[in-house]
Amino acid sequence: MSSIAATPKPAPESWVNTLIAFDKRTTGFAINTAVFMLVLSVACGLFQVFARFIMSTPSDWTEVLTRFALIWMVYMGAGVALRNGAMVSVDLMHRKLPPVWRKKLDWLIATVTLSLLGVMIYWGFFIAWRVRFQNVAGLEISMAWAYLAIPVGALFAVIAVLAHLFDPLRNELDTAL
Repeated sequence: MSSIAATPKPAPESWVNTLIAFDKRTTGFAINTAVFMLVLSVACGLFQVFARFIMSTPSDWTEVLTRFALIWMVYMGAGVALRNGAMVSVDLMHRKLPPVWRKKLDWLIATVTLSLLGVMIYWGFFIAWRVRFQNVAGLEISMAWAYLAIPVGALFAVIAVLAHLFDPLRNELDTAL
């Protein structure tokens, strides 16, 4: 009987803690991917300039790879921005409302954002599937790899929006003028 009494009950918000921990890992992966894609696009741009003006033989693959890297950088970075509260922002309204209404506003913003992300996930996978046989000139890979940035980035953003709803970070307010 004492073993039953000694077993700790899980905290009522343990799923929120699990979500926050999962979000930290996914947000870390997303920011690292976005930074890598930025570095890749800069490296490709520098190589393109070197090849075109120094070697007088422009490469045909660097422009396309730069474009793909920038697309992935933006969609992976969007989730990180949403997690930090730096995207769609209604700061003045949020500051002026009483705490009860702030929470309702947060839920409204999260609902609208999650709805948009749901549309992006659905149609992003749909279009990626539709163009899977179309190859990109210069790289000879499927165009689906570029379109997959939309639903993949939106999936990361869903996690970030949920984590922001239950553990809000309002970092943009700290640096606002």
